[in-house]
Amino acid sequence: MNVVQKLIASHLAEGEMKAGNEIAISIDQTLTQDATGTMAYLEFEAMGIPKVRTRVSVSYVDHNTLQSGFENADDHRFLQTIASKYGVYFSRPGNGICHQVHLERFTKPGQTLLGSDSHTPNAGAVGMLAIGAGGLNVALAMAGEPFWLVMPKVVKVNLKGSLNKGVSAKDIILDVLRQLTVKGGVGKIIEYTGEALKDLTVPERATITNMGAELGATSSVFPSDDQTRAFFTAQGRAEDWTGLIPDIDAVYDEEIEVNLDSLVPLTAAPSSPDNIKTVKEVQGIPVKQVCIGSCVNSSYSDLMVAARMLKGKKVHPDVSLTISPGSRQTLQMVSENGALADIVSAGARILESTCGPCIGMGQSPPTGAVTLRTFNRNFPGRSGTPNDQSYLCSPMTAAASAIKGAITDPAEELSAPVVIPLPDRYIIDDAMIVAPSTEPDKVVVERGPNIKPFPVKKPLEASLTARIIIKVGDNVTTDDIMPAGAKILPLRSNIPAISEYVFSKIDNEFTSRAKASEGGIVVGGNNYGQGSSREHAALAPMYLGIKVVFAKSFARIHKDNLINFGILPLTVEPEIYDSLEEGSEIELPDAAKEVRESDSITFVDKKSAKSYSTGHGFTQRQRKIILAGGLLNYVKNKS
Repeated sequence: MNVVQKLIASHLAEGEMKAGNEIAISIDQTLTQDATGTMAYLEFEAMGIPKVRTRVSVSYVDHNTLQSGFENADDHRFLQTIASKYGVYFSRPGNGICHQVHLERFTKPGQTLLGSDSHTPNAGAVGMLAIGAGGLNVALAMAGEPFWLVMPKVVKVNLKGSLNKGVSAKDIILDVLRQLTVKGGVGKIIEYTGEALKDLTVPERATITNMGAELGATSSVFPSDDQTRAFFTAQGRAEDWTGLIPDIDAVYDEEIEVNLDSLVPLTAAPSSPDNIKTVKEVQGIPVKQVCIGSCVNSSYSDLMVAARMLKGKKVHPDVSLTISPGSRQTLQMVSENGALADIVSAGARILESTCGPCIGMGQSPPTGAVTLRTFNRNFPGRSGTPNDQSYLCSPMTAAASAIKGAITDPAEELSAPVVIPLPDRYIIDDAMIVAPSTEPDKVVVERGPNIKPFPVKKPLEASLTARIIIKVGDNVTTDDIMPAGAKILPLRSNIPAISEYVFSKIDNEFTSRAKASEGGIVVGGNNYGQGSSREHAALAPMYLGIKVVFAKSFARIHKDNLINFGILPLTVEPEIYDSLEEGSEIELPDAAKEVRESDSITFVDKKSAKSYSTGHGFTQRQRKIILAGGLLNYVKNKS
């Protein structure tokens, strides 16, 4: 077996490990972050279970740390007290970004991790099966329920050769994105193998597994080997390490190759992570902002690369350079060894150890300006600036460009490769990770006025009739459906309030039309719902009465979230998509009966009087969830 198959086989709860079959796996660990966590814990609380049933569950605060009003601070108090009551560790604001801190302090090779953040596969760097999911799925995992998914294909990525001067792990994953695209990983897990593994440290591997989310992949996985052992030893957790490698005769469904010998510095040009160019192709474009950090490329190793290149130099006067350390551990280490002084002396601005600019939480770039970011996403407007020009790159490319004031190939600026060895020992200080209470009955959960009850949908009607409220194109992201940013993120625990912003980046009138129509239908193109795991992109439309989403194809997590909240996700052929028009009234005359008994759904476009039929592909379990009006209703009915 390959590593993925070994991980699934050791956690298989139901089903057969055959690609395309629905399976259930047991979950060892969960993580949440504050933008998705408040709703996830409200959902867990609604189940009436006294304590989480996982081996480890951790609640992180790393998204909504900008406290411009009471909302975020109130949510943080809610998260800390509910974690204390229900057996969850709490990582305080300032301790770091969930994926970086979890990698450092909680990961264990051979275990499974489910997180309410799409970049949870970051932990696959150490031989875990780590999967991003909606908050309701994570709440159920905390309740001891298995996680259901379609058995993915396993794609082998064979890494050959060694990295050249100016080239880094970021360029490896950008090359994989060039080969597979943002939808090439749907229904697949990416497993990395090959001779080059011996030279790739865990922080470098985490860069690759983190950005595997941009492929649409279920997860990305490295074996647990000598590099993994070295990382755990340096973190003071040698006892948590176990080896996990593929069998010599392991079989894979697909295979691609990345030759590191011929790899050059790459960048993802605006406005998609798979719009890959060589840095040379765009070299010389003036840059106004450079941002290093986020949950990818914010490790000690990454900041040391930036510090090494910035030492003795100055940031170009036209450039604003920001640094977001991934964790308090990282910040402490570069503070103590003098690297932070080199970074500050060069003219960089030091931000909190949080997601920050990556999610549009501050540091939005100037109008019409190019921003160069070591982040994982450059979706349109994600930075907070409309029509932004956001490029993704490595810390080496970012640092070289910050000095020059224009996009710069780092290979041309370096006389020798920048090699940052794994430290023998990381600074270990877990003071900002709060253990759950030993007297949970005495803990009072604190709730601010912004925390509203979890909305629940009624069971699926026998027939549905609704108007198409909006029709959008390909690669619509969850950022497009439910925007983030400093204005909207504080409303994550208030569905009535946040629903006012659904599709606001595309169509400001969407919410008012949905309310006037008492619901409706959304039509989308290919890869509808790519990007973040935020279940609010399904939950808020459900609250507005959206009943059906027709799309050419769906991103995995978003399709699961639509099903979880009782919205019918129906895949249609391109010619059907072309025929559907905004404002048209659509009838599904036998919706409930066909979901229950048939493999297809019939619907009628009343404007053209045309009747269509499309296969839905729902498993027996998914049929029951949709009929019940969502996953929470389904679980309650089962019990």
